[in-house]
Amino acid sequence: MLTLTDAAILRLKALMLEHPDDPIVRITLTDLNDEKLVFSITLEDRIQPDDIIRECDGLTVAVSGNSAPRMEGVTLDYQEPQGFLFRHPPEEESDLLGKLSLN
Repeated sequence: MLTLTDAAILRLKALMLEHPDDPIVRITLTDLNDEKLVFSITLEDRIQPDDIIRECDGLTVAVSGNSAPRMEGVTLDYQEPQGFLFRHPPEEESDLLGKLSLN
C-alpha cells in the first residue's frame, strides 16, 4: 500500500485543519493515457464501500479498491515549493510519477 512521509503527513494534517468537515484523505490513481498516470488527493467527508483504509499517524487515508494494488511501493512526499510528490520506487527521485500541489 501507499507510504506517506512525515512531511506529507504534516501537510495533510494542516490542510485538514482548514477543512474540518472533510476528515478523509482520498488518494486516487487513474490512467491519463497509455504512458502517463495521474494521482489526485482530495479531502472528503466519508469513505466509500470499496475503499481500502489506512490509519496513518492520526490520518484516515482512503484508496479505492481498484487503485490500491497499483499503489504498492508508491511514496507520497511533500516538499516546498513543489508540493505533493508521488514516487515509485521510494528511493529514486528520478522515477517521479506525478505531483500535485494543494495550497
